[in-house]
Amino acid sequence: MKPLGPLLFLALLVLAAGTMLACGSSSSTHLLQSVEINPATADAQDYPNGQVPFAATGMYNTKPSPVTPISVEWGACDLNGNATTAVSVTSAGVAQCADAAGTYTVWGFGSNPSGGTCTAINACGGGCGRITGTAQLTCP
Repeated sequence: MKPLGPLLFLALLVLAAGTMLACGSSSSTHLLQSVEINPATADAQDYPNGQVPFAATGMYNTKPSPVTPISVEWGACDLNGNATTAVSVTSAGVAQCADAAGTYTVWGFGSNPSGGTCTAINACGGGCGRITGTAQLTCP
């Protein structure tokens, strides 16, 4: 009878390597699950010069999560979801009312790498796999 030791060792080694590779590939992708914008509500008259600093927090499927701040694209829309120039938002998330009165939505979106291109972004930052968080800004 032939010894099974070396053959059994090789089979176990291949099985262990395959298991480690399979487990590593499924958990190594750090994907954005949701975005939270803070403060959730703000009144521009309560901030110096009416400039309201917003920050985005990302919730991910793997650690570290949550992450604050995360880099997002910023913008604003009216409460009906229409684009507006009544509120401007800088790339750093600082919103300011122009000649506006009322309540507006400030949004920030992040996305996961997809490799594709997209042109169907709606006025409130959603669409095309964007993970969008929103807050409300009241202009005096």
